[in-house]
Amino acid sequence: MATRKTPRKTKKAHSNKTGVTKKIIAVVGATGAQGGGLVRAILNDKNGPFTARAITRNVNSDKAKALADAGAEVVAADLDDVKSLKQAFEGAHGAFCVTNFWEHLKPEKEISQARNMAQAAKDAGVKHVIWSTLEDTRQSIPLSDDRMPTLMGKYKVPHFDGKGEANAVFTKLAVPTTFLVTSFYWENFIYFGMGPKKGADGKLAITLPLGNKKLASIASEDIGKTAYAIFEDGPEMIGKTVGIAGGHLTGEQMAKSLSKALGQQVTYNAVSPAAYRAFGFPGAEDLGNMFQFNSEFEQDCCDARNISETKSLNPELQTFDRWLGENKSRIPLG
Repeated sequence: MATRKTPRKTKKAHSNKTGVTKKIIAVVGATGAQGGGLVRAILNDKNGPFTARAITRNVNSDKAKALADAGAEVVAADLDDVKSLKQAFEGAHGAFCVTNFWEHLKPEKEISQARNMAQAAKDAGVKHVIWSTLEDTRQSIPLSDDRMPTLMGKYKVPHFDGKGEANAVFTKLAVPTTFLVTSFYWENFIYFGMGPKKGADGKLAITLPLGNKKLASIASEDIGKTAYAIFEDGPEMIGKTVGIAGGHLTGEQMAKSLSKALGQQVTYNAVSPAAYRAFGFPGAEDLGNMFQFNSEFEQDCCDARNISETKSLNPELQTFDRWLGENKSRIPLG
């Protein structure tokens, strides 16, 4: 379908060539990692029950145009504008709601955007919302706990805490919601500067403050596929919290898999969370605290993201080795 610059009220459903009415899933962040994966999952299931409405700020971007060419309805909306969101959700059966902390580094903005999405979904009468969330780490490490620094005056891991705090917004507004607890995704090795880098000795290493602890992680495409399965399961998933992962891996295990995939040695450089926080790049303190939280609460974090349960929803769930087999050429080697 053609793209358009402004949202409009749309029909309540679309029909395929056989005349079967399909339900609309409105996908926030459709040109991003999680939302894009869900749109592709919907489009790839030609005989499935849903049709994709891709929501993005810029319907004229290359990614938005590609989604339109693939068969998605592409609609403009702004997460800071509840009216535009309500129009974009109008007539949709389901809505996938996600925020992008790394675009602005402001947890308050995330909470505000979550509130806007929840209100828009309620006002539009959406039957099933998936809210992509994370733990509020302050429930485990209160602000008074000095084992890790408090950031921005009231957060421990800002990009976790804002999302976790926003869970209550969906509940308070009685929005029919599934809370999807996501994991560190392996695309961080491609896009987020976490891939192997050459040290002074010329050898490649990944640097993470994990010690010997396991990190729950996943391919971002599998987040979308799992969200699709949750929408398929329907009402029984409403009110549930679903944590997902494709692997529970130590830094050593990730380095070993990277070595095998890349055909050259990659070592694991285990630094302290304090050292990681001091690296100085935007968000370094947040990420240092995040890895510390994942390490100190390894069992809780991994238990909350059950691999077998994820695979029961998404039988195509990738392992890290399989993901590397398909994506190794995309990993920049610094």
